[in-house]
Amino acid sequence: MSGPFLLSDRALSLKPSSTVAVTSRALELRRQGVDVISMSVGEPDFDTPAHVKAAAMTAIESGKTKYTAVNGIPELREAISAKFMRENGLSYAPDCVTVTSGGKQALFNAFMALLNPGDEVLIPAPYWVSYPEMVALAGAVPVAVPTTPESGFQLDPQALEARVTPRTRMIVLNSPGNPTGAVFTPEVLEAVAGVAQRHGLIIVTDEMYEHLVYDARQVSIGLYAPEHTLTINGASKAYAMTGWRIGYAGGPKGVIAAMNALQSQSTSNASSVSQYAALAALEEHEATARFIDMARGAYRERRDVIVAGLNALGLPTPTPQGAFYVMANTDRLHTDELEAARRILDDARVAVVPGTDFGAPGQVRLSYATDLNTIHEVLRRIGTLLT
Repeated sequence: MSGPFLLSDRALSLKPSSTVAVTSRALELRRQGVDVISMSVGEPDFDTPAHVKAAAMTAIESGKTKYTAVNGIPELREAISAKFMRENGLSYAPDCVTVTSGGKQALFNAFMALLNPGDEVLIPAPYWVSYPEMVALAGAVPVAVPTTPESGFQLDPQALEARVTPRTRMIVLNSPGNPTGAVFTPEVLEAVAGVAQRHGLIIVTDEMYEHLVYDARQVSIGLYAPEHTLTINGASKAYAMTGWRIGYAGGPKGVIAAMNALQSQSTSNASSVSQYAALAALEEHEATARFIDMARGAYRERRDVIVAGLNALGLPTPTPQGAFYVMANTDRLHTDELEAARRILDDARVAVVPGTDFGAPGQVRLSYATDLNTIHEVLRRIGTLLT
């Protein structure tokens, strides 16, 4: 860029997304009137629960539309504190809790508060695309720890510990995981906690999909190493509140204070109305539990259909234990996952996400947060490429 508007090294360090070309192509096809089915969206297809929306409308009508404390309204922080104890067995006092504009901001604040240039951060792969980019923006170095489809993308604690160096500062976990749907077992989490304790490492655990678990037991690693753990969560996935932008974190008081200071100089508080909506989701337990049970049952049925269908087509796909994504091996279409995704889009009119930016070569991610009729049609369309 010429003239005075030279971009910063930080901005230039961001890697261009390899999915942009596929996404742009899908949008172009839709503009041309082509019927493209998107299996790339990482959000629930269910509407936000009625009692949550009602609480937001009440907040608006009551004039609760002003600035709040940077770290969130006291009632919500108290509800989050109670939730951590009730659902996770974690003891975070309200002043050890902060509310953010989505889980992504909680993660970003954490990395900025805890990492220095040159620090190394261990991240199991496949990983959510934003983890390594956020780490790099903090001046630190992301270090991938590969997992395999054959293991259901289960993390090997020995492989993790083998990558610890004198510069290692942090471990980032995501269970249930995006993009794999893997749920790390209690035994694995306890072993990872031991790694953190032996080497003095911080664990940042992203548990956004904790309620979307099917054939496994969801456990918070903070149970095993509370003094080493910062727990990130939010309202987006379990309560179908992606657009409301409410995330939160619980951890040591000094870390939370540093995150609050960062937030005070960036976005200030999360949306006041969204905070009151999230409060209803956390406090009206029975209504929220009914919604989660309904959604989880639907996702389980969809998961079983899409996994069976993709495997029947010769695209090996492990059965995820949580979240609402599958990772399919596309070697039968092309050994390059970008080319495979392009073929699925251009020839089958289905948009999927290549695994490139997830650290998952040879695979594509499909979201099954859509109805069964759409899933059956997607399988039919992809099948036409393989017959």
